Amino acid sequence: MISYLQIDKLTKSFGDLVLFEDISFGVAQGQKIGLIAKNGTGKTTLLNIIAGKEDYDAGEIVFRKDLRVGYLEQSPTYPEELSVLQACFYSENEMVRLIAEYEEAVEKEDHARLEELLTRMDGSKAWDYEQKAKQILGKLKIHNLDQKIGELSGGQLKRVALANVLITEPELIILDEPTNHLDLEMTEWLEDYLGRANISILMVTHDRYFLDRVCDEILEIDNKQVYSYKGNYNYYLEKRQERIEAMDTDVERANNLLRKELDWMRRQPQARGSKAKYRIDAFYELEKRAKQQREQGSVNLDVKASYIGSKIFEAEHVSKRFGDLKITEDFNYVFARYEKLGIVGNNGTGKSTFIKMLMGEVAPDSGHFDVGETVRFGYYSQEGLRFDEQMKVIDVVQNIAEEVDLGNGQRMRVAQFLNYFLFTPDKQHNYVYKLSGGEKRRLYLCTVLMRNPNFLVLDEPTNDLDIMTLNVLEEYLRNFKGCVIVVSHDRYFMDKVVDHLLVFHGNADIQDFPGSYTQYREWKEEQERLERQKKEAASAIKAPKAPERSSNTANEPKKKLSFKERREFEALDAEIPALEAEKAALEAEMSSGSLSPDELLEKSNRIAQLLEEIDEKSMRWLELSELA
Repeated sequence: MISYLQIDKLTKSFGDLVLFEDISFGVAQGQKIGLIAKNGTGKTTLLNIIAGKEDYDAGEIVFRKDLRVGYLEQSPTYPEELSVLQACFYSENEMVRLIAEYEEAVEKEDHARLEELLTRMDGSKAWDYEQKAKQILGKLKIHNLDQKIGELSGGQLKRVALANVLITEPELIILDEPTNHLDLEMTEWLEDYLGRANISILMVTHDRYFLDRVCDEILEIDNKQVYSYKGNYNYYLEKRQERIEAMDTDVERANNLLRKELDWMRRQPQARGSKAKYRIDAFYELEKRAKQQREQGSVNLDVKASYIGSKIFEAEHVSKRFGDLKITEDFNYVFARYEKLGIVGNNGTGKSTFIKMLMGEVAPDSGHFDVGETVRFGYYSQEGLRFDEQMKVIDVVQNIAEEVDLGNGQRMRVAQFLNYFLFTPDKQHNYVYKLSGGEKRRLYLCTVLMRNPNFLVLDEPTNDLDIMTLNVLEEYLRNFKGCVIVVSHDRYFMDKVVDHLLVFHGNADIQDFPGSYTQYREWKEEQERLERQKKEAASAIKAPKAPERSSNTANEPKKKLSFKERREFEALDAEIPALEAEKAALEAEMSSGSLSPDELLEKSNRIAQLLEEIDEKSMRWLELSELA
């Protein structure tokens, strides 16, 4: 296989903290690699180093010459004054440069240069660039292409950046949490796109279904080293366990040998100078191995839920809307004791608003939630990370309580409790601003659970948490002696935690689905298959045919369409049939005999406008078709 990227003996540290040391690996043509590590051990730092955005202490990074590389950052930025579509042309990739060269040649009427550029444009399929940009943005639910970057939310900006990476068709894509801010539909589309695309991938993600279905190799950063597993996530789990067991056996063997070597080293201390140097060196190396400790970093979430009665909450005739957007309409639901409910649906369908109504943060327009007296909510929200960045980790927790009630009369000091959450004594006295995004999420989770809730409401809890933390959180939630509502786009997480689903389809259409997410997905795919059959049966409206074009004389160079004119020509192909369809529909209404005089006048005026627009656009289409 052709090597695209080679990393040799790479080392990175921040002061005394060594993230990784002398690590080496490569990415070859066609490889799709997932990168896994605990939060705070350098996943994002490594990607930034490879992308040239951070320095490193030692080592070498080599890309194949002229390799096209795309990088999706965890927090991308663009000039705020750009529109969404302009942002998709805001790069130095080869395709954008080629389009710029073509536009310049058209403007200067450099016909000799145009012939060469036309050949390159055709070979590179540059004519399709904008259309492809619009298609990918549409798949990622970005429809207002004229909206300014400065007006986008963080999630929308991440999706624009993802589209920008995909549009340029790089040979190697580096992705940092690509599924964050994607709903289920978008995640599954991206999963399918990357799985089929003939590209190499190096990515960090916590979405284990995504990882399992897209990647064919897993790299793990553990104890400052990198380990490779030639398989998907399922294969990685199996082989990682074998590696840990082998390492534990090796440490035990080293301990046994160390006892014998220690006895040898202590014998006849006056003869130390005569002992074989290699034997002494071997002793110190053995001592280092024997002292090696497996810091598995398992999060202990053994916090007891307080007692919860039989009445949890009842939603009674709850209605909520924002303008024309309906969230719920006369919604009724009785939540059962120990129920574990998942809420899924596309972005913008009202999932978070529903949770905020339950928590009393947003008032319904009508109806109400009747919550039981014994219910003690633990709310983990998307906007919950509001720590004072200048505070120390331990102070954040001590502001809530000096001790944590574990139930059965047992209590625990805050420092010990934080240790269970992988916050070592050094980390506990770190300032919050020094924590990684995932470590801040873990600290937030700690502050929620230490209050002993009996009803957990978790709104997107998996974002930025590492897979090790997610595994333990899932185990805790399955055994949690209380109630759980989870809003999440993490399909793996939902399958492991919840009993059934509320599916938000939008426009107050809420479905109670009795099953797991995987079963829901199978149902949804069947619905999509039926919908595709309907669309295939519909007939397409064709654009008018172009008239015969007169040939140019040999001495008269033919004027070419500029890139902007070609885009205009393609747009007219879609606009003219749409206008004609609207005109035909209005004519049918006017012939029905069911319209009032005012309605007849209104529609007659609209038809007159349509005729003018159709004539104008058809003439422009004919002009451009002469040059196409």
